[in-house]
Amino acid sequence: MFRTPLTIFRILAIAEVFSWTLLIAGLIVRAVGGPAVAVTIGGGIHGFVFLSYGATALLVALNNRWGIGTAVLAVGSAVVPYATLPVEMWLRRSGRLEGAWRLEETRDRRPVDRLLRWFLGHAGILVALIVVAVVALYVVLLIVGPPGGR
Repeated sequence: MFRTPLTIFRILAIAEVFSWTLLIAGLIVRAVGGPAVAVTIGGGIHGFVFLSYGATALLVALNNRWGIGTAVLAVGSAVVPYATLPVEMWLRRSGRLEGAWRLEETRDRRPVDRLLRWFLGHAGILVALIVVAVVALYVVLLIVGPPGGR
């Protein structure tokens, strides 16, 4: 399913659009007198997808050797509602999402590249670490509370 960086990035960019829709719908429901739990549910889903998208964008940025500006744009696009989709389209059209996962040594031999190749070669460990990191950050953010307080 995630055989290329393009597929995982595209799926999470689209998921981020849907999660924004859930969050905004929950805010509208609460604003018109509906239950506040609508925001809790939509916000919870959005928060988890937001963190997952950010982790994926960083992984793809490392794999595809994006510059710092492109990586910041990709991760930062999750902050603006619905911006992940046009950013994904731009990255795809500009060729920045082309190619496969870098499993073999190529032109550079930086420590981060060796580490990335090792983790890509042991995908189960990489996925487990990303899931643990996203869940841990999600739990910390739940403890801290929503932006702007309750």
